[in-house]
Amino acid sequence: MKTLTYAEENYLKAIYHISEAGKKGVSTNDIAAAMQTKPASVSDMLRKLSNKKVIEYRKYYGVHITEEGKKYALQTIRKHRLWEVFLVEKLHFTWDEVHEVADELEHIKSAILIQRLDEYLGYPKFDPHGDPIPDEYGDVKARPRLPLSEIEINGTGQIVAVKDSSAAFLRYLDKVGAYIGARIKVLDKVEFDGSVEILVDNKKKIFMSREVAGNVLVMV
Repeated sequence: MKTLTYAEENYLKAIYHISEAGKKGVSTNDIAAAMQTKPASVSDMLRKLSNKKVIEYRKYYGVHITEEGKKYALQTIRKHRLWEVFLVEKLHFTWDEVHEVADELEHIKSAILIQRLDEYLGYPKFDPHGDPIPDEYGDVKARPRLPLSEIEINGTGQIVAVKDSSAAFLRYLDKVGAYIGARIKVLDKVEFDGSVEILVDNKKKIFMSREVAGNVLVMV
């Protein structure tokens, strides 16, 4: 096993996420935006990751994560999401508070600690934001889901995840009463601006802008 620094793990995780979003060749600008840094800094890191064989990088052709790189990225993601479950379920953090803390905890190297954590939590499949937790072999069991904005009028389903996990967005969902696990029905869609009216748990009506509805994922 190679030893990656905290920064290398963070970059590799970002490259994996961008790749999974459909980017065949991830650009330095994509990575710089994800890491909130300058492209010049990204280029230095890409050389280091390429030397460790976790990415393939050719200038002007983009970055491709290797199979070995995916394994490392998924290990980091697994730790991050397990720690988020622990923070919410056992330490009573709210779902908008856990991301930054889990960013620090995900770099703990102890494999036995993560195994025990997984066992202690009852082998959860999803984190508090509805994202799937890779198992110890790196397998990810995603579930089919659609943005709420794409559900037709009278369509029903269950909120299972969010695309935007920023603290501000999660606090907004808390405020309006939309949460992971809520049953919803689309009552109306406004043609002019794409906003939607939904019924939550057969009792509460909520109006959402197209942007908000596009960031709420539903299993139908």
